[in-house]
Amino acid sequence: MLELIIKGAVIGFGATALMDIWAFALHLLFAEAKPNWAPGGRWFYHLGSGRIFHEDIGKAQPYAHEKALGWTGHYAVGILYGIILAGLAGPQWLATPTFIPAWILGIVTIGAGWFLMQPGMGLGWAASKTANPRKSG
Repeated sequence: MLELIIKGAVIGFGATALMDIWAFALHLLFAEAKPNWAPGGRWFYHLGSGRIFHEDIGKAQPYAHEKALGWTGHYAVGILYGIILAGLAGPQWLATPTFIPAWILGIVTIGAGWFLMQPGMGLGWAASKTANPRKSG
């Protein structure tokens, strides 16, 4: 069981790191905005007091270390997703991984951002309240 958790954590960390490398490559090559996890850190901070939904996370009480907390939370969630994938797919999948289980969990995890975190920060469902929802991650 511990081996499954460790492998899942490595998968989650690696997938999160690849996602961030891709985002930084888009920034360097196409001048896309760099990832900014400070608002996410503020949101994670307020989760501790039981507050999930905000009208505008920018107007919520600031937290001195929200950028660090945002990046930490980003990787913690990624690691958790990797552990969930390893637990659901099992040791047989880890020995010979296939695309479909990872793809399905990837779709589900995107939904968590679209339908929990973004509305929680006041951005609307799938960032519908932002200037350009199609560019929100």
